[in-house]
Amino acid sequence: MQLRDLPHTDPGEPDVRSGRHFLVWLGRMQLGGQVAALLWGLVWMLPLGAMPLAVGTAVQAVVDRDGGKLAVAGALLIAFGALIALGDSMLHRAAVTNWITAASRVQQLLARKAAELGSVLTRRVAAGEVVAVSTGDVEKIGWFVESFSRFTAALVTALAVTAGLVVYAPELGIVVAIALPVLALAPLPLLPYATRRADDQRTKAGRATELAADTVAGLRVLRGIGGEELFLDRYREASQKVRTAAVRSARMWALIHAVQVALPGVLLVIVVGHGVGLARSGSITVGELVTVYGAVTFLLFPMHHFAELAMAYSFSRPSAKRAARVLALTRATAGGGDTGNGNGPRAGGDGGSGEHGWLEGELHDPATGLRAATGRLTAVVCGDPDAAGRLADRLGGHPAEPADLPSVRLGGVELDGVPLVAARAAVLVQDKDPMLLSGTLADLLDVPAPGSVKPAAALAAAQCGDVLTALAQAAAEAPDGDGAPMGAPITERGRSLSGGQRQRLALARSLVADPEVLVLDEPTSAVDSHTEARIAESLREIRAGRTTVVFTSSPLLLDRADTVVFVQDGAVAAEGPHRELLHGDPAYRAVVTRETEDEKQEAGGVRDAGAEPGGGAGDGRAVGDEAAGDEGVRDEGGVPQMMEETA
Repeated sequence: MQLRDLPHTDPGEPDVRSGRHFLVWLGRMQLGGQVAALLWGLVWMLPLGAMPLAVGTAVQAVVDRDGGKLAVAGALLIAFGALIALGDSMLHRAAVTNWITAASRVQQLLARKAAELGSVLTRRVAAGEVVAVSTGDVEKIGWFVESFSRFTAALVTALAVTAGLVVYAPELGIVVAIALPVLALAPLPLLPYATRRADDQRTKAGRATELAADTVAGLRVLRGIGGEELFLDRYREASQKVRTAAVRSARMWALIHAVQVALPGVLLVIVVGHGVGLARSGSITVGELVTVYGAVTFLLFPMHHFAELAMAYSFSRPSAKRAARVLALTRATAGGGDTGNGNGPRAGGDGGSGEHGWLEGELHDPATGLRAATGRLTAVVCGDPDAAGRLADRLGGHPAEPADLPSVRLGGVELDGVPLVAARAAVLVQDKDPMLLSGTLADLLDVPAPGSVKPAAALAAAQCGDVLTALAQAAAEAPDGDGAPMGAPITERGRSLSGGQRQRLALARSLVADPEVLVLDEPTSAVDSHTEARIAESLREIRAGRTTVVFTSSPLLLDRADTVVFVQDGAVAAEGPHRELLHGDPAYRAVVTRETEDEKQEAGGVRDAGAEPGGGAGDGRAVGDEAAGDEGVRDEGGVPQMMEETA
């Protein structure tokens, strides 16, 4: 395979039973590249191994004063030199190609798995672990593949040279043939210790990386509470642990290298000493002694490749094991089986009305009893925010937690039983903390969609007026900017925007996608009450005829929902309009209004006296306004006429 053919059209289905099986599978997937590396390696190493024969012949020709033999030896040296130069350059090219193609294949597999699992991936595997697997572990796996490309040629050449020595000078060749396997296997008892130390170093480095990533991600919060020094001290401590582990690992590898230098040196001394005795007795000629000495010296060269492969394998096997563990994660069905990797028929961009049009209808979760009627705005209130996040993921076809829960059904079809690409085309889940990728605003809103909701309408519904103003100003100040908000750059994760601005841009992106079912997890938690009220009204209008599920405890959103479902202890506890539930269900009222125990008792007494619903604490909009506080100054919405014209 050529590098210009990357990325792979299909990276394949990996064997993830173990790290060793995964490495073997990688080798099978690039068998042609390994054969090419072997052939070019033989072009390089066989002439290199035969070079001592030409040198010995030249020396003996000088001793015998044979000009013809000296000319032949010179011609051989020139031919061998040309082959060595050609083979060396081509082997390097083939080996590096194998390295890059293997690393690319692993990265594509990891990217595909991340797309398959979505946010569930980081709940099953730590974020730092995922980063370490996709960077450092991929590099180590590629190193092993590249080392193996040279090892095969070194092994064949070493066997050929040893066999040649046995034929050329049996007295010395037999000694070399016996000693060579011993030298190759001598470092093996030390490798498990070196592997454990290297793995310990890698684990500590992964923890330090995760700590650094968390610190950078939460830097704004840390500055607000004055916690920078605390986390800096923690990172210093983690960094020192990595340094100590690296020194321990380096010491073990230094011992292995010392063994690899000392034992071949002893063999060379034995062979030369015995050869000198044979030359003095006339059993071999001076040229033969020079040839044997050169051949034994050459055999030390393949030994380094053996050592490199052993080192690469000891590093790559744990890395392959971790990569296999990530790649083995699946979308579990209610029966615990795998529903595939999402490589089935690709869903159309119509959110379920095209190729997968059969994925439509009522959204039903048998585990909790939640039902979201077709074409209606359903609000869901959960006493536990974490439970709300898990339920939102399940509604989107992600794996159930625990895995034995029954699958969510859309129009009677189990979402766990269809390809993930079809489930996601029909049901779009916006997380509580949505991700904004770097790029322009136009890039952000360039998502697969049926085209019924235009970006301008989505931005207006999400009340992104102040965001557009800020982006237009940033675009005008840029050296090559034209002041158009759609061309304004958005920094990584939208760090230059406030929390409410990020939420509203993410909401606009979800509205542009216009899926058959849209699930929103706390879409306005960082937005002021006035803007939240306008978003609630706009959401009803722009999603008319589509199924929308909003996980929230905001009275402003709840008051505008067609129906409210209260989920408590993993099951639907109540269902109905917001104001009826607020008056008739004390548990629901406690979650929505954040009542204390004393307030519950006082409210109960007032209602027993005949209070009317809709006033005081029951007025959802009043509660929402008080809860918003000063946030309204920062995240006040409203799309100006400028945006409508620009879009």
